[in-house]
Amino acid sequence: MALDQSFVGRSYPPTEPYEVGREKIREFAEAVGDANPAYTDAEAAKALGHPDVIAPPTFVFAITFKAAQEVVADPRLGLDYNRVVHGDQRFEYRRPVRAGDRLSVTSTIEKIRSMAGNEVLDIRGEVHDQAGEHVVTAWTKLVARAAEEA
Repeated sequence: MALDQSFVGRSYPPTEPYEVGREKIREFAEAVGDANPAYTDAEAAKALGHPDVIAPPTFVFAITFKAAQEVVADPRLGLDYNRVVHGDQRFEYRRPVRAGDRLSVTSTIEKIRSMAGNEVLDIRGEVHDQAGEHVVTAWTKLVARAAEEA
């Protein structure tokens, strides 16, 4: 079933705030093998001009992908999530994510298109902190593979 093109431009309500903790940042940096001291040592981060430790650039994926789940779970869109693969991810930062941030994400469907029988869905996640400051924009591309012929 084709995705409903009328959803292009639709935004979903902001998520509940996610509080970024130092330990979550440290665990993430360790998991991705990034030993940058600004991710684990507050003094090293302060020496670089940050008020506290900062998160690696891809840390925000966990927050934005969770927010995108509201989009993909919308039954009116017509997406069969059993056929979805993650196609691409990119980020555009205004400032680094910092320990202590309380981040909310507003997801918007930017584009829906068909390619070789597959449906491609582009979702933009606008991430703001507790003061309403824009921190980062994340784009997630999901590909719903074509159904196999019987």
